Amino acid sequence: MLYLCAMQILDGKQAAHVIKSELKIEVAQLAAEGKKIPHLAAILVGTNGASETYVAAKVKACEEVGFISTLIRFEQDVHTGKLLDKIQELNTDPDVDGILVQLPLPKHISDEEIINSIDPDKDVDGFHPVNVGKMVQGLPTFIPATPHGIMLLLEHYKIDTKGKHAVVIGRSNIVGRPLSILLGSNTNPGNCTVTTCHSQTKNIKDFCLQADIIVAAIGKPEFVTADMVKEGTVIVDVGITRDVDPTKKSGYKLKGDVAFDTVAPKCSWITPVPGGVGPMTIAALLKNTYKSCLQKN
Repeated sequence: MLYLCAMQILDGKQAAHVIKSELKIEVAQLAAEGKKIPHLAAILVGTNGASETYVAAKVKACEEVGFISTLIRFEQDVHTGKLLDKIQELNTDPDVDGILVQLPLPKHISDEEIINSIDPDKDVDGFHPVNVGKMVQGLPTFIPATPHGIMLLLEHYKIDTKGKHAVVIGRSNIVGRPLSILLGSNTNPGNCTVTTCHSQTKNIKDFCLQADIIVAAIGKPEFVTADMVKEGTVIVDVGITRDVDPTKKSGYKLKGDVAFDTVAPKCSWITPVPGGVGPMTIAALLKNTYKSCLQKN
């Protein structure tokens, strides 16, 4: 089948590089003026492979832009109280601007309890209820890193969102729910009419076929297929799953929530996996940390 639209890639690596280059200049200026340098403290519990990879990428990104970063490790069986004590220590440390606790945590620890213990002024992941509430009200705050990164990506590529119908597949507190709010906000990008689909939505395909923009954040590999997408749609694929592939040196292949090979030809824009949303999440985290630091300078 011949499609009329010319597909373009929403390259998260390229957009993130631009953001990091700008931050690097800003941080160098702070240093030249003898002002405080942004400091991100990351907490990693256990040895989950994916979490190790994500945290390493965040630490590396901090180094690239001139931030100070501290990685704090705990054993898998760490007691909640010990974790809370460390967070309180970081909350009161004037040198620390941002606190990041890598999720998911072991099952014996409540994600909610840990997130709620972080000082909202240092919650650069944007998960604290105070920051979420401010986001809903449209007040200045730290926006959750992945939704923030997606909005920055749309802004970088000047994607026209005003009046468009956006379908967000997924309603997690980390991505789907906050992104639905941001896309519907009176901002640019934003001003979309938003439909949120989830595991209980009937006829998801029908909603997707009406969409000008589809954000897939459901955690199911290649869930969005070509027959669910109208020509010219903008696709943002948040999902990333390791799929066994013996032909790969690593033994696996990374797949998104969108069947890229068949969906991409129908799109006007689409994010790759990897290299789309992931780098932008880190860029947004850096921007939040820099913002926190500026409040103290």
